[in-house]
Amino acid sequence: MINRIRDIRREKGLTLADVAARCAPPTTAQTIGRLETGTRQLSLTWMNRIAAALAVDPELLVRGDEAVTPKYVARLTQDGAEALAAPRDAILPSALGGDGGLMALAIEAAVGQYRAGDQVWLRRVEPEDYARLLNRDVLAPRSGGRFAFGRMIDRDAARVAILPPDPGHRQVVVENPAWLAVAEMLVRAL
Repeated sequence: MINRIRDIRREKGLTLADVAARCAPPTTAQTIGRLETGTRQLSLTWMNRIAAALAVDPELLVRGDEAVTPKYVARLTQDGAEALAAPRDAILPSALGGDGGLMALAIEAAVGQYRAGDQVWLRRVEPEDYARLLNRDVLAPRSGGRFAFGRMIDRDAARVAILPPDPGHRQVVVENPAWLAVAEMLVRAL
């Protein structure tokens, strides 16, 4: 279980000493620091004490390992899919549900049927399910932090072939992709 004590404390502009002094009974900044970093186990008693000191509900202090915010991981330009300098948080459309493995692709230039400003929401798929992705738009990680995006037109045990959405481009072959993400939703501003 991962705790969010540090994130919440920083959001509220408090130091470790501030939180320690607000606890009932007061404790030390070192103890709060150890609880934040996980070097000391966060018991239910400590969780309630720190939540009261931060004026939040105790359940806000913890999040499960699977509570990952979906991210924009790539963008599509005239030159193809490119990695972002750093992934950005993405706001999840409610129609997709939140059962994990979601990511988004920002379309920055009109490419094929996609328009600039579109968002393509994708769901990560593990290797044993690649066969069901034929003729679907997928995002595949490549070496060097790059990506390939387009229609998956072929696959075998060691590679997948992806046809980019822009007419006239040649297929991209990705050797042993660690994962693929299949397009599930297109979000387009009116």
